[in-house]
Amino acid sequence: METTRKYRLNTMATEIIMIIVALLFLVPFYFLFVNSVKTFGDLLTDSAGLPTTLEWSNYSRAWDITNFPKAFWNSLVVTVASNLLLAMLSAMTAYQMVRRNTRFNQIMFALFVAAMVIPFQSIMIPLVKVTATLGINNSLYGLIICYLGFGVPLSVFLFHGFVKSIPLEIEEAATVDGSSGYGVFFRVVFPLMKPMFVTVIILNTLWIWNDYLLPSLILQSAELRTIPIATFAFFGQYTKQWDLALPALVLGIMPVIIFFLAMQKYIIEGITQGAVKG
Repeated sequence: METTRKYRLNTMATEIIMIIVALLFLVPFYFLFVNSVKTFGDLLTDSAGLPTTLEWSNYSRAWDITNFPKAFWNSLVVTVASNLLLAMLSAMTAYQMVRRNTRFNQIMFALFVAAMVIPFQSIMIPLVKVTATLGINNSLYGLIICYLGFGVPLSVFLFHGFVKSIPLEIEEAATVDGSSGYGVFFRVVFPLMKPMFVTVIILNTLWIWNDYLLPSLILQSAELRTIPIATFAFFGQYTKQWDLALPALVLGIMPVIIFFLAMQKYIIEGITQGAVKG
C-alpha cells in the first residue's frame, strides 16, 4: 500500500514537472501570437499583456508586403525538392556502405561523420565563390544543390544506423527469388526504412524551411526570396516593424508546425531503430 502511494506521488510529481516545462516552452509562442494582433504602440508599452483591440489587419498588411504566396511557393519548392533528393540519395548511399563494408566505404563514412562538425561560418566565403563560378547562385536549384551538400552527412549517418537493424536474411531471400540489386532495395529494404525516411524528412524540413543564412548568401533576386528572407524585410537599420514582422513570422511557422505535429510520431520510432548497433 505504501509502495503504491509513493508510486502515485512520484507519477503526479513527474506529470506536474512535465506540465511546467511544457508551459515554459510555450511562452515564446504566447508572445508571438498575442503581439501579432496588437498595434505598434501597445506592443511596445505592454508586450506581455493581452491586446486591448485585435488588429487583424496586421496579417493582411504583412501578407501583401512580403508577397507571401510567392515566398511560400519558393520555400515549398526548395524544401520539398531538397528533402526528396536528400532522403533518397542518403538512403541508397547508407545502404551500400553497410552492405558493402569495404575499407573505402568505411573511410567515406568517417568523412561524412567528420563533415557534420564543420562550422558553416568557416566555409561561407568559399561557398559564395564556388556557386558564382559554377553559375548556380541566385537560383532555387543552386540553393537546392547547396542543401544537398550540407544535409547529406547527417542523413547518411541516420540511415547508416537504421540499415544495420534490417535483417540480412530478408534480402537474401529476395535475391534467391530472382530479385536484382535495385529490386531488393526498392521492394524490400526501402519499405522497411519508412520510419527513418520520415524522420530524416522531418528534421531536414525544420532546418531548410527556417533557414535564413544559406538563402541569404545564394539568393539575391526579390522574386526568389524564401519566407525567412521575406520576413527580414521588416528589420531595417533604423526601424523595426514588429507589428508586421510578428504576423509574418506566424504565417511562416504555421505550415511547418502543422507538418511537424502530423509527423512527429515517426521521430522516436525512427531514431530508436536507427540506434541499433550492427
